Amino acid sequence: MDTNKILQGYETIYQKAAEKLFFSPGRINLIGEHTDYNGGNVFPCAISLGTYAAFGQRTDRTIQMYSENLPDTGIITISLDNLAYNKADDWANYPKGMIYLLTQAGYQLDHGFNLYIHGNLPDGAGLSSSASIELLMGNIINDVYKLGIDQLDLVKMGQQNENNYIGVNSGIMDEFAVGMGKKDQAILLDTNTMEYHYAPVELGNNVIVIMNTNKHRALADSKYNERRSQCEQALALLQTKLTIKSLGELSIDEFDRNSYLINDDILIRRARHAVFENQRTLKAIKYLNENNLIEFGKLVNASHISLHYDYEVTGIELDTLVEAAWKQPGVLGARMVGAGFGGCAIAFVDKDKIDDFQENVGKIYKDQIGYDADFYIAEISDGPSEIKISEVEK
Repeated sequence: MDTNKILQGYETIYQKAAEKLFFSPGRINLIGEHTDYNGGNVFPCAISLGTYAAFGQRTDRTIQMYSENLPDTGIITISLDNLAYNKADDWANYPKGMIYLLTQAGYQLDHGFNLYIHGNLPDGAGLSSSASIELLMGNIINDVYKLGIDQLDLVKMGQQNENNYIGVNSGIMDEFAVGMGKKDQAILLDTNTMEYHYAPVELGNNVIVIMNTNKHRALADSKYNERRSQCEQALALLQTKLTIKSLGELSIDEFDRNSYLINDDILIRRARHAVFENQRTLKAIKYLNENNLIEFGKLVNASHISLHYDYEVTGIELDTLVEAAWKQPGVLGARMVGAGFGGCAIAFVDKDKIDDFQENVGKIYKDQIGYDADFYIAEISDGPSEIKISEVEK
């Protein structure tokens, strides 16, 4: 991303120079999908694609926001004295919700600001553009108004924003991965206890390739809530005999011995994915620590198969990409990421085979689906940070 263009864009829109420049990453989850709201483990990392913002203070109580990604929406104007959710404010509700929660927590913002946003995360691709914007806004406010808020508290506020302000019943993984990201490290997070630790991701000669189906995840929200409800039903049936608070507490053996309590084929499959995927995530850490990339890749493939058959959230576009990736030389593993039904998949690919990989998988996808997929090389990056304008202008 040419950050100079973002500064120029701010100046064009607001007719003055920006005072500060910030970046907030997107995220991918290496393994551990649909486990976060089931009290299991996830293994996400922040990525080098994300959301940039140029910032300038105002003297009044007005906030103005403009997104280069949605120029037709124009400048959205908000008052610090009215931060209630407003459908007409469109994308700006995500950052506005963070400001609202900060004021509700007792933090005082005595003046407004102008914001110019440009993201290079593919729209609707499941790489957590909303979490990226939420943590971007939280960190900007924390920095500029010198609030001294702990990053983990901003992460929790991001989830509150999704759940209570926006109205999406999501887990904490997205905001956690974005807010707590570290370069070249992924985060093993136990969503049941919120305990976490960093693990180096050393992929040798391999890189992470993000494969975008270019199908917007139209079904994802409704199906996400349905899957969550099904897991809750399965848990309630297990709790008639077991003293557990979440599916993430169960070992594979414990689940097998007690699945008769569920006695419903669909609910058994949904719960089985949550339990088995949780265990795959723990094994993945072990294999990465042992530098056993072959076995790590097998777990990544198994994750997709479980998401396809047991959780049923893949769809023809994601399956076509992943199955094509599996057939290519130099691929350790591949799977869908995110909520499913469109969005993105990831593949771990030998960097010397990248060109052939993209060409071959792209052709198979175009032939079967009828339109192009897009490919991005992702580096594992730090969480939100300020970019010094003086460095950009050199």
